Amino acid sequence: MEQNILHSKIYGKEKPEIPLLVFHGLFGMLDNWGTFGKDFGEIMPVHLLDLRNHGKSFHSDEMSHDNLAEDILNYMSANQIEKAHLLGHSLGGKAVMQFAMKFPEKVEKLIVVDIGPKSYPPHHQGILKALQSVDLENVKSRGEVEEILSQYIPEKSVVYFLAKSLYWTENKKLAWRFNLKTLTEKYTEFVSNAIKFGVFSGETLFISGANSNYILPQDSFLIKQQFPNSKIISIQKAGHWVQAENPKDFHNVVYEFLKS
Repeated sequence: MEQNILHSKIYGKEKPEIPLLVFHGLFGMLDNWGTFGKDFGEIMPVHLLDLRNHGKSFHSDEMSHDNLAEDILNYMSANQIEKAHLLGHSLGGKAVMQFAMKFPEKVEKLIVVDIGPKSYPPHHQGILKALQSVDLENVKSRGEVEEILSQYIPEKSVVYFLAKSLYWTENKKLAWRFNLKTLTEKYTEFVSNAIKFGVFSGETLFISGANSNYILPQDSFLIKQQFPNSKIISIQKAGHWVQAENPKDFHNVVYEFLKS
């Protein structure tokens, strides 16, 4: 059976250094990290990736943390990458944590952005309801979709973020790049489940947004249990989308960690 390989965009590919692989969050895609990829491509090879069921990567009925970890392994094998730095935001953070637990020898340094290894209560019901309320057969424009989403989602930034995943199909219809069906059906499997218990003793950096509640002070005990060689840095003036809300401080923190 042919293996599905994640879609990626590579920056700075001439350098023989250990590359940095970057994974976006739920409903996102690699383009969300374009500016970061270009900047860091000056320093080291950077691979921005679309997770399965997102962006231009393959769609699948399966969506567990183990699936996501296997996808990273397959991508590294296909690109002859022995070892990499891994950075994951939110759902991407769960993917890289699970990968580090299963394949520690493949990870040089690990960066997890605004997510912990714990289970989270379901908290995207509003977004899922909003997305399901869009009848893509009958909408005529992106603006129309944004208007429908706005009836359910008060934050304009979230509406724009979701609308980035719209594209025109060959039959001149709008469609989502993400696989809404699987993301809805398997939601509890990848959001409400903790990553499988294990220990990754490599160098790890957890970055939280000071205005976000995804990583709480009491989570540091669990983080230290599973990632004994880790530190947590909180970035001011940033919520869950740390890299977008305070890119300057985010870049500096990542740079310091990777270069130390």
